Amino acid sequence: MKVFDQKKDNVFKILSESISEGIVIVNEKQEVVTSNEAAERMFGYGSHELLGEKLDVLIPKEYRSSHPKQVEAFMDKSDPRQMGHGRDLYGLRKDGTTFPVEAGLNPFEVYGNKYVMALVTDISIRKNQELEIIELNVSLEHKIEERTKELQKTIKELKEEVTKRKQAEHKMKESLRKERELNELKTKFLSLVSHEFKTPLSGILTSATLAGKYTETDQQDKREKHLKTIQSKVKYLNNILNDFLSIERLESGKATYKFEIFPLSKVVNEVIYNANMLLKDGQKIKYPSNIDEITVNFDEKILELSLTNLINNAIKYSPEYTTIDVVVVQKQSAIEIKIIDEGMGIPKSEQKFIFNRYFRAENALLDQGTGIGLNIVKSHLENLSGKITFESEEGKGSTFTIIFPTNNNLS
Repeated sequence: MKVFDQKKDNVFKILSESISEGIVIVNEKQEVVTSNEAAERMFGYGSHELLGEKLDVLIPKEYRSSHPKQVEAFMDKSDPRQMGHGRDLYGLRKDGTTFPVEAGLNPFEVYGNKYVMALVTDISIRKNQELEIIELNVSLEHKIEERTKELQKTIKELKEEVTKRKQAEHKMKESLRKERELNELKTKFLSLVSHEFKTPLSGILTSATLAGKYTETDQQDKREKHLKTIQSKVKYLNNILNDFLSIERLESGKATYKFEIFPLSKVVNEVIYNANMLLKDGQKIKYPSNIDEITVNFDEKILELSLTNLINNAIKYSPEYTTIDVVVVQKQSAIEIKIIDEGMGIPKSEQKFIFNRYFRAENALLDQGTGIGLNIVKSHLENLSGKITFESEEGKGSTFTIIFPTNNNLS
């Protein structure tokens, strides 16, 4: 302490009191040899109260263990430096409270004695501001996160609304499309009914009128010819009405089925017998062989409807002097019946529509027909675990095949 005599001490006071930072000078024993008023006020001590005190009184307890060695190493290197690079420093006040500080250290030597001057700055305000900034940033990030979530929620809701509107628009378009199709079907149906009923009714009226004119006994052949025509036309109209009734029952879900055991030949004989009345000149139906012993458990009326439709189509769409071949194949648990004709066939580009209701191929538009028979047959057979398939080549003929179980367990 002899170095700091009265004159030098006065000079130190004059210089140190002129700055706002705290100045603390310690010797090699880390004892405070002098301090300025700013340092004493900063650490809560009175004038000259720090003199002779160990430096530890200004350092929080958690940092004291390593501090002496750091000061000794610092004095040996004797170069100015900033304390606490990369970490926070804290000072300890007389009342035991701590506060954040920055400290610049400057070692020096006077008359062979080593000292360290610490320039200490209280950075509490700055730290508080930094903390406030951090809190503001956290708050801002939280607000941004919340706003982002709200925005994402809004975007999601907008996307859902767009999706709903698109779905509604699609449903509306689909409804309009179905309505147009329904209107087209209605128009087509009315036109079809008008045409299909008008032609046979005209034939019936003509034959009935002509039959009434043949009153003589020797004109019996002519009367029978016209009576057969009337019978044929009436049967044709009856078939159309049955088809329309089948559609109504299928669409309303009121189609009912009755299963019973019967000889296959019973239905085949009846269908072929009735079909013979429709044959064109030179046409013939080849009866299937080996079916007399076959019995099935199936809906007899549906089987009759299916075979009638397919054989009548084969007659209608085949030219004169051709053969319609009926082939029956008995399998383990099913019956397969093929109707093979030598007719006009179905154009390849139109084959995918052949089971659509009211569809008629372009090459068959001049022939009578409703375009609903195959659709009805397919629907009934599928309801009874059966199916219908076909192969066709335009100009060479078609083969329609129905397959149905011989022992149907549906109830």
